[in-house]
Amino acid sequence: MSGGNDVIISDSIVNDFVIKEGFSDILLEWYKKSRRILPWREDPSPYHVWLSEIMLQQTRVEAVRDHYLRFVGRLPDIRSLAEAPEDVYLKLWEGLGYYSRARNLHRAARIITEEYGGEMPGTSSALIKLPGIGPYTAAAIASIAFGEASPAVDGNLLRIFARLTRFEGNIRTPDALRAATSFYRERMPEAAAAESSENPCGDFNQALMDLGAVVCLPNAKPDCEGCPLAKHCRAHREMSGMESSLPVRPGPKERKTEYLTVFLIRCGERTAVVKRPAGGLLAGLYEFPNAKGELDDESAVKWLRDHFVEPIRILRTIDAEHVFTHKIWKMRGYEVIADPFTEKDIPYLMADREEILTRYSIPSAFGAYLDML
Repeated sequence: MSGGNDVIISDSIVNDFVIKEGFSDILLEWYKKSRRILPWREDPSPYHVWLSEIMLQQTRVEAVRDHYLRFVGRLPDIRSLAEAPEDVYLKLWEGLGYYSRARNLHRAARIITEEYGGEMPGTSSALIKLPGIGPYTAAAIASIAFGEASPAVDGNLLRIFARLTRFEGNIRTPDALRAATSFYRERMPEAAAAESSENPCGDFNQALMDLGAVVCLPNAKPDCEGCPLAKHCRAHREMSGMESSLPVRPGPKERKTEYLTVFLIRCGERTAVVKRPAGGLLAGLYEFPNAKGELDDESAVKWLRDHFVEPIRILRTIDAEHVFTHKIWKMRGYEVIADPFTEKDIPYLMADREEILTRYSIPSAFGAYLDML
């Protein structure tokens, strides 16, 4: 194999180098002793598994724990989520980002309630038809909650696959995904009988998730000494130190930078917030009034008056930056004390600090200004 991006690895090549018999036994034995204790694993109902998997997309486990507990405490089942108003489930989601995930959860919950009587479908082929559920999530739910023999191949499993097989091609290609899926499917244990309390297929996927999270680490030197599969890993066995150079990925795309001027407009104890448009970035969430570009003091006063705000005092406050996956916001802040006699004319919601913190979903992009309330 070469180091180019067009390398295709065949199933036969993979299987010639890495054990099949005993692979799952080694992995499951390690998982039994070393598995992470996570709240959604303590009661792996379909709803809990689904919710946790959606929350964990592009989010660290440490950031999800408290959000998960808060979410299920308020919305304990599919039906309660289906019936929840938008402001409620978005507020519970606040801080996790990628809010389209929460909207898709709600849409799917309504479909499950209306079309499946509130019971989640139990196969990956049915799950993948629901909003927000792709191949990985469908396989994860179907295996962990229902015992289906479907490998849940995400970034963790692709990384492990690349190192185990010494796969030197671009790991983000369809060919690589197909090869990895085939690799894990051939090593997956058989599904348990329906009456069994064991779930080897779900445990197999979760073992690999944990292996990728705590042993076969991304962007760091993997803990090969603590890996149960180290002696079967081609990258480790054939070329020491190669583990850290795999998998091969294309470089990140350059992010576009956008400049904003953010206004904390205050009338007495109340501060202005406004709901964002229903479509696009951070759709339907609340934000502090803002203008495109970095406005100087004179331009800021003009913008405020154009928006029916008469400033008594305006002060420059902190600058902030927020990095999205595809863009960067660089923000200049102003604190504005507005004339209270014109508050009724201000085209924004005026709310006190407690109301903003508990009722309105302010995305973390505005976190630096939220902290100033």
